[in-house]
Amino acid sequence: MDLISGEIIGIDKPLGWTSFDAVKRLRGAITRRLGVKKFKVGHAGTLDPLATGVLIICTGKATREIERLQAGSKEYIADIRLGATTPSFDLETEVDATFPWEHITRQSVEEILPEFRGKVMQVPPVFSAVKVDGKRAYKFARKGEEVELKAKPLEISELEILSFEPPLLRIRVVCSKGTYIRALARDIGKALGSGGHLVGLRRTRVGDMDIDKCLTIDEAMEKITTGPLEFPEDYVNNKK
Repeated sequence: MDLISGEIIGIDKPLGWTSFDAVKRLRGAITRRLGVKKFKVGHAGTLDPLATGVLIICTGKATREIERLQAGSKEYIADIRLGATTPSFDLETEVDATFPWEHITRQSVEEILPEFRGKVMQVPPVFSAVKVDGKRAYKFARKGEEVELKAKPLEISELEILSFEPPLLRIRVVCSKGTYIRALARDIGKALGSGGHLVGLRRTRVGDMDIDKCLTIDEAMEKITTGPLEFPEDYVNNKK
């Protein structure tokens, strides 16, 4: 691994970890291995703690690629529970309302999905990092303060049902940067004359990085800690 010239590492982020947790863990291993106090490590596209899957980590000079990498399309497998909503649109908060769901069939789901394919406008969740008057929206939401967010343009190029066992709906989504799958769960529930919130989310691709190319955190740590390292010539010369 040439950590200094730059490595792009795909990580299968565990449930409960923040994206920063993963970056911090790998940065610590890299600084110890290189014997330095500081080192550039970043991620290309935040993944919520309640989600698992592809998280791209960039090291050294490869951090210059972050903007390009996070602009790539993303694929998700999402589990939606119909008939109930939560303020955060996922399991971060408790159910705040329930709705009938018995009328929903696979056919009725198929009929509303075209509404969400293509170029659409989506209102982000209030429990999100979207800025309002210079502050993150979730800071207002967690204090119980009302905040109004504007709809943003995005594109959902693929959207299909993988399974439907009422009230649980599993879908596959391929979408552009900035898409909130939690908000999609909310909107699908509304379109079905019910409610909906996200109960499981796995990111299976970011750009060209598929989940089957990703390492676990432990595998990445072992590779960094014990694997062979390469160094750019200017780095070697400065060490002499």
